[in-house]
Amino acid sequence: MSILDHNGSGIAAMVGKNCVGIASDTRLGVGAQTVSCNFKKVFKIHDKLYYGLAGLGTDVQTMSELLSFRMNMYELRESRKVKPSTFGNVVANILYSKRFGPYFTEPVIAGLEGPENKPYLAAMDLIGAPVFTDDFLVAGTCSDNLYGTCESLYQKDMDPETLFETLSQALLAAVDRDALSGWGATVTIITPTETITRQLKARMD
Repeated sequence: MSILDHNGSGIAAMVGKNCVGIASDTRLGVGAQTVSCNFKKVFKIHDKLYYGLAGLGTDVQTMSELLSFRMNMYELRESRKVKPSTFGNVVANILYSKRFGPYFTEPVIAGLEGPENKPYLAAMDLIGAPVFTDDFLVAGTCSDNLYGTCESLYQKDMDPETLFETLSQALLAAVDRDALSGWGATVTIITPTETITRQLKARMD
């Protein structure tokens, strides 16, 4: 088993019309044994930028603390909020700088860029090699299942409510077919005017 699979995770991000969504499961396990059902895997930078971390639970916590520190320093120096594309470069730089002893995390970044609120999605492997897309991205132990459910349910130009429903159903259907993820989920929808976060119940067996 890969060390990335040790704790189990499932993260998906999806684009709508002038909005983006990011969702994750909430399970923390040690192999097949469940330790917690409320482990945080999606983190807020500001109202228009969120990111998720799949992978080893301890590295998820370490990486989130480091990124929180870096972004606080950025806002103090620059007196402005970081753009999603700039944040993506920071994450890639941190991961690549540790490439010989990497953080075992796979980040997924979702946000709205600039005054025109253009949706931004990016994901990386554990040494920071990025991939960009304009539909959806997935990460974690149930990524194979997520690719199938997102591919089946995704539509272009969804409004925020449709995006929430689509992302929720895609995540829940995928984690139900993966023993290492699930046991609850969190879904966040980012729009130009508001951010909506909802908790979902999932199967616990």
